[in-house]
Amino acid sequence: MNTMLGTMLGAKCLRLQRGLPFFTQQRWHSFRERKRFYKNVSISQIGSNKFEVNLDKRKLRTPLGNIFTVPTEPLAIAVATEWDAQKEIIKQHTMHLTSLCNTAQDNPSMRAKDKVVRGILHFLDTDTICYRLNEPVELVQFQTAEWDPMLEWINKKYDTEITSSTSIVGPQIPDSTKENITKHLSTRSDWALVGYENTVQCLKSVVLAFALIDREITVERAVDLSNLELNYQVQRWGNVEWSHDIEYADSKARVAAASLFVHLVTEQTKKISKSSLL
Repeated sequence: MNTMLGTMLGAKCLRLQRGLPFFTQQRWHSFRERKRFYKNVSISQIGSNKFEVNLDKRKLRTPLGNIFTVPTEPLAIAVATEWDAQKEIIKQHTMHLTSLCNTAQDNPSMRAKDKVVRGILHFLDTDTICYRLNEPVELVQFQTAEWDPMLEWINKKYDTEITSSTSIVGPQIPDSTKENITKHLSTRSDWALVGYENTVQCLKSVVLAFALIDREITVERAVDLSNLELNYQVQRWGNVEWSHDIEYADSKARVAAASLFVHLVTEQTKKISKSSLL
């Protein structure tokens, strides 16, 4: 049993280590708690495709001091809702959409679109559902039953040839597959790519991220498939209940926000002058 657990943990750690240098998420929040200093939250339209969020008469600003603006009204409403939902203490670590907007607007790492696309594509080489173990038999069968349908889906939808492997170096991804994924990502806006990147990072899987954003699977399903090996262990050996529950809830919240962000930045916007949430 110890050998089996060691093998599984070793494979999992390798995937995480290979992915971290390219997908260390920029977290735009401070853990210092602040008291809520505003009563009302509203949004206003600036020009044809820019929206601001107002806290009373103050304009919300990004961590770099820029006036906070987003490209669509639905996204502005969603961000304003996050701020309006805060109670006496502002818990910035719970406002995932605000954090994603800050990253998209400030672009702290100064990355061009093609570099972001390459970063997402790199994760295809370390995709969680492409790495398989050859023991125990029950886990192998579990992986096949749960993960193979996702590979079949993306290969059909995006004309790719993504396979699985039990080798420590992972499967070989054809150049044609990378080109197809690159073409798709290149058609998305810079803002949408922030959502794609964060979804991929949270799930450690390009395949699952695409399936979720395309509404092929739900957030809960995506998180469960991403943590399939962990769930297998929990089913067999149990878990630290409070720890697992907190981590699971946090993962769902981040994945839900990142995938929702992609859709909100592409929603059509109707003209408004000023809209109050209250």
